[in-house]
Amino acid sequence: MEEETLNMKVQIGDSVFTATLEENEAVNALVELMEEAPVVIEMSDYSGFEKVGPLGTSLPAGNSRTTTQAGDIVLYNGNQIVIFYGSNTWSYTRLGHIDDLTGWEEALGSGDVTVTFSLD
Repeated sequence: MEEETLNMKVQIGDSVFTATLEENEAVNALVELMEEAPVVIEMSDYSGFEKVGPLGTSLPAGNSRTTTQAGDIVLYNGNQIVIFYGSNTWSYTRLGHIDDLTGWEEALGSGDVTVTFSLD
């Protein structure tokens, strides 16, 4: 039997991206949230390489020192979602990665964005 890879949709304005999810407890908890309703997060720019926003609840973190790449989606401090358009090294729990980065930086722009995470 094939392992099913889980995907989620990441919508920023009119742009919709697909992300492949990791397999861990934090992702399982996030999927449960998304099964109830799309997760909408107001995200603001931080340090010119990421957008960060409060999830409004905590997920089980399994932090490890990680060097992120553009398109990575991670959990920070157990209760904040961070999406990257640059790179950083810090202690995060990996949630997923955007499959196709075409238009990613343009969609994120330079200011605050509202990001909707939902299941396909």
